[in-house]
Amino acid sequence: MTTKEMTQREKAIQTAFKERMNETELLNCMQCGFCLPTCPTYIETGFDESQSPRGRIALMKAVHDGLIAPDEEVERSLNLCLGCRACEPVCPAGVNYGYLLEDAREIFNDYNQYSLSVKAMRKTVFEGLFPHQNRMENVMGLLAVYQRSGLQKAVRKVGFMKLFPESLQAMERALPQVPKKKEMKEKHLTQPALTDKKATVALFSGCLMDTMFMETNRSTITLLQKAGCDVVIPDGQACCGALHGHSGEKAGSIELAKRNIDAFEQAKADYIITNAGGCGAFLLGYSHLLKDDPAYAERATRFVDSIKDITQILYELDFHHTVHLAIDPQVITYQDSCHLRNVMHTSKAPWALLNSIEGATYREMENADSCCGSAGIYNIVESDMSMQILDHKMTKAKATNAHTIVTANPGCLLQMKLGIEREGLSDIVQAVHIVDLLAKACEE
Repeated sequence: MTTKEMTQREKAIQTAFKERMNETELLNCMQCGFCLPTCPTYIETGFDESQSPRGRIALMKAVHDGLIAPDEEVERSLNLCLGCRACEPVCPAGVNYGYLLEDAREIFNDYNQYSLSVKAMRKTVFEGLFPHQNRMENVMGLLAVYQRSGLQKAVRKVGFMKLFPESLQAMERALPQVPKKKEMKEKHLTQPALTDKKATVALFSGCLMDTMFMETNRSTITLLQKAGCDVVIPDGQACCGALHGHSGEKAGSIELAKRNIDAFEQAKADYIITNAGGCGAFLLGYSHLLKDDPAYAERATRFVDSIKDITQILYELDFHHTVHLAIDPQVITYQDSCHLRNVMHTSKAPWALLNSIEGATYREMENADSCCGSAGIYNIVESDMSMQILDHKMTKAKATNAHTIVTANPGCLLQMKLGIEREGLSDIVQAVHIVDLLAKACEE
């Protein structure tokens, strides 16, 4: 298709690709194909090149060079990508595929003509909800009422949930028990070490982690205290911005990044600790996100240099050798968080911690490092592909005969809970966050 045959919208997108996409990064891709075996969508689509990392980069480059129109097929290919970034560690040229994907999605989003209902929904989510933790608490408080008041049982009994797709029905059943709104408001901004002090750390509490998964945050604080850390929870911190960045709302993610840098600078901590692989990976991208901002570029680099996952700091502080860990006898397996492994490069620490638990028989899951299909809200917006990936993942999980599937990211946790529900295994198999398992294992 020539430029003259393009629509005005496609011409505008093509111009934006030329002006805003990093041509050097696009050219770095050697089209070697090392990424192909790691890409879930390439495999699940029967080895469709347009659904592979190198295929998507080729499409981006072709749009950038004006060789093809940025049509629905190109946009569809980009949207079907999970963003797991498994292609990055195996790339011999070190292509930053994740940044290319986010930049391309942002351009398409800038020129998309959404319906009024979709515009309203996106504005509500990206501007009205996630940037405001008090509103997140209000929404989760309503979910807690739904779960505790009997309304949830009534909704299920009358069959209302049957109006929704099967995956959403199972997801509703898999949701954890949400804390009451009053509990979510009860926060202590500093917690002293419970043994000889080794470091001062600042906890990135997150939006969902500090509401739906608040107990995991509490367990995180306890583990850090037992490891010898004074724990600070900076006031004023916000959502990491991953949802915005992955959905083409780059301006929103930049604003949240600045808020978090401002908040954590006040803590003057040795490290910034995360307990959600997806959040940690996006926080690591702040230096790229703000590289052209003279007021924040250097500060963003310092911020990024301080980030560690909870499992990594525990491993470095020799927690698993200084604290006795024990649970009731059970078989456990571990599902890697894509972003924790591929972006934060943390894989040895979780394995070492889990293998130190007395009573736990660890069994490696085949392809544990492949995506589970969660990918933020991917399991909602791309349900068919997500469930296809999840079904294959559950086949691997069941082969371990594990009683407990351990994860290190809330999205993965919900996805594995969903998989357990879909397989009818909820009476014999559980999914837990590694922090909660470790906290239980070191209870006195």
